[in-house]
Amino acid sequence: MGWSIGGVILSVVVVSVLGLLFVGERGRLMLPSTLKMVKVMGWRRNLNLTALHGYIYGRWTNRYLNFVIHQVLPRLGPRGKKRLANGYHGKVLTLPQAEAIITINERIDIRKLSEQILPFSKARELIINGPPDVAAIECGCRNAREQHCMPTQVCLAIGKDFVDFAVEHNPQTTRRLSQEEAVELLRAEHERGHYHSAWFREACMGRFYAICNCCKCCCCGVENMIKYGIQNVISSGYVAMIDPVKCQVCGVCVQACAFNALAITNGKVYVEWDKCLGCGVCQGQCPDQAIALQRDARKGKPLDVDLLMRTMSSKLSN
Repeated sequence: MGWSIGGVILSVVVVSVLGLLFVGERGRLMLPSTLKMVKVMGWRRNLNLTALHGYIYGRWTNRYLNFVIHQVLPRLGPRGKKRLANGYHGKVLTLPQAEAIITINERIDIRKLSEQILPFSKARELIINGPPDVAAIECGCRNAREQHCMPTQVCLAIGKDFVDFAVEHNPQTTRRLSQEEAVELLRAEHERGHYHSAWFREACMGRFYAICNCCKCCCCGVENMIKYGIQNVISSGYVAMIDPVKCQVCGVCVQACAFNALAITNGKVYVEWDKCLGCGVCQGQCPDQAIALQRDARKGKPLDVDLLMRTMSSKLSN
């Protein structure tokens, strides 16, 4: 009996997936963290290949992002851009917000509130187990560039499932961090003028999984917005305000801003409200302490961990 074309294609796909897993599992049938990921993803995500997508992304992050940055993004049409933003997006964090996530000591699981924080249709669950497991992993965006910023091991995987997967599959480029070490890394990146963002991905169990510490020259999220008009990074809920008395118009903040939200006009520094995402990089870099972040309801709800905890406690007591 001859093979049908469908049977041949199915066989090729199965053999390819098995070969991929053999290489990805470093010669093992299936590492414990992979087995757990398969179980957590559920049958639907496994059957529609979302789980496989997440596996490839987590196992070969540098190669994955290199391919996306150089091959996929330049070819995306309007529908592709919308789909990308829905399934992979970030929320800008101020330094105190990022530190609060790392140092939290209670569980947070509030889906409705996270929908208000992230106005996307997919991958918006905010689930944090405190104190969260944290690991420093290689920044795929920086590694995708011929000339990139240093250091490169600056992204933070958050949560036991993601940390276990990263450590088991990439032990040479991943290291577990204590809360103190993670906060130190965040502050070091802040001093370098890099912004923080919490990332959510449909292929990563549909929820929050990482804090990235991004530079404007390497970050894929910044490139998506500035170059391709893909709005998959949203505001912290704050906006930068300039004190004209303190400001010496040195231009440091203009150079530091990743989103081109600051400009010098007629001898004064102005904030372009629609471009400012409230990351606080300009505030940290200003030598005259002339910049402050101000809460702005029009920028959406901030990712306020303390507020989330209070809301959770209030619901539990009622």
